[in-house]
Amino acid sequence: MSITGAYIERIRQLIEVVAKQEGEIQRAAEWFAASILAGRMVHLFGSGHSRIMVEEMWPRYGSFPGFNPIVELSLTFHNGVVGANGQRQAMFLENTTGLAGRILRNYTLSADDGALVVSSSGCNVVPVEMAEAFQKQGIKVVALVSKVHAAESASRHPQGRKLHDCADLILDTGAPTGDAMISVPGLDTPVAPGSTVGGCLVINALKAEIAQRLVAAGSPPKVLTAGALVGTERAKDLFEAAYDEHAARLSRLYQFELGLSWSGSIKE
Repeated sequence: MSITGAYIERIRQLIEVVAKQEGEIQRAAEWFAASILAGRMVHLFGSGHSRIMVEEMWPRYGSFPGFNPIVELSLTFHNGVVGANGQRQAMFLENTTGLAGRILRNYTLSADDGALVVSSSGCNVVPVEMAEAFQKQGIKVVALVSKVHAAESASRHPQGRKLHDCADLILDTGAPTGDAMISVPGLDTPVAPGSTVGGCLVINALKAEIAQRLVAAGSPPKVLTAGALVGTERAKDLFEAAYDEHAARLSRLYQFELGLSWSGSIKE
């Protein structure tokens, strides 16, 4: 089998792993649809390359409002690689205790919210503390991890917790330990990761399940849609309506009571 054929075969295996989680995906969709129908948002968080899953959910074509993508550039900006804003700093910061609390200090959280936290290993500090903080507010947390990679990785959390230890539901990308899936003859380390492919399968299955539930509840979502499908004017109207709704939902997360002690999120 060629190298390309081997990689495609491994991807087929990831598809099978995701397919076996239909029940869990539907349960997460029920929780998230309930949050959106309540006028609240589903918070999305991932550091490092897990940011890709956050942006796959919203905003992009085929997506709709109801999600709060929390993407910290200090944890996800990879372009520089070394030097200012380099990977060394990002990988250091994603294991900094207390950073999750500072990020969530910007929002007024509610038990009606939802949360999806993504981390392939589930072992870095910031994603784990994000999940802990959401749970303290009574928010159901869905973790998206590679189960085998998480099981064989060492936690960097001060109490040794992993993401799956502070989640109400765990979804699996199916990626192997170390993520990379292909062994090349003459190379002693594998290449070609799979967690992004498996993760995006889960994200888009979730998205479709949520959309179905919103339609069934009489609140069809405003989906960002290409003009090639619906015409330029309709696409423009959907774009503006979706972004207006996002802004309105987001504004509720910034409604703090002036003059009172802050109580909307994790206490530090």
